[in-house]
Amino acid sequence: MLVHDEAKASDAPILIIEDSDEDFEACVVALQDGDAPETRVIRCETGDDAMAFLGKLSEEPKQSDSPCMILLDLNLPGYSGFDILDRVKNDPRLKPIPVVIMTSSRNRADVDACYRNGANSYVHKPVDLDGFFSTIKRLRDFWFRIALLPDAK
Repeated sequence: MLVHDEAKASDAPILIIEDSDEDFEACVVALQDGDAPETRVIRCETGDDAMAFLGKLSEEPKQSDSPCMILLDLNLPGYSGFDILDRVKNDPRLKPIPVVIMTSSRNRADVDACYRNGANSYVHKPVDLDGFFSTIKRLRDFWFRIALLPDAK
């Protein structure tokens, strides 16, 4: 697990569950780009790391690492993104956290399964860097400027 702690300690972080170093770093750069407020980011690289982290949050939900949002890749080593989504949306303490699926899959069965299981959004990862940055910036703008998020516990 990696923490990019560039914001005030009281700000709730974004949890990025992503095994690709390149995709993770591109997310961090895009989240910090322009006039956006600095964002604290926590990374879990595998499904197993994510499950362990979420288990701790469920047991002690008032810790400072409780995320305001989860960006979740579906294809991970260990537990899959589907397993993690199921864990979050079936735990009363974690359920309010918005989960945005960000994956390379355009498979309709994956899209439908994620929404049926409580995903708040499903976004296809563009393969080109400009498209990737643009997508993350749009997500950031929507989720942090337009949408109202629940308080982090």
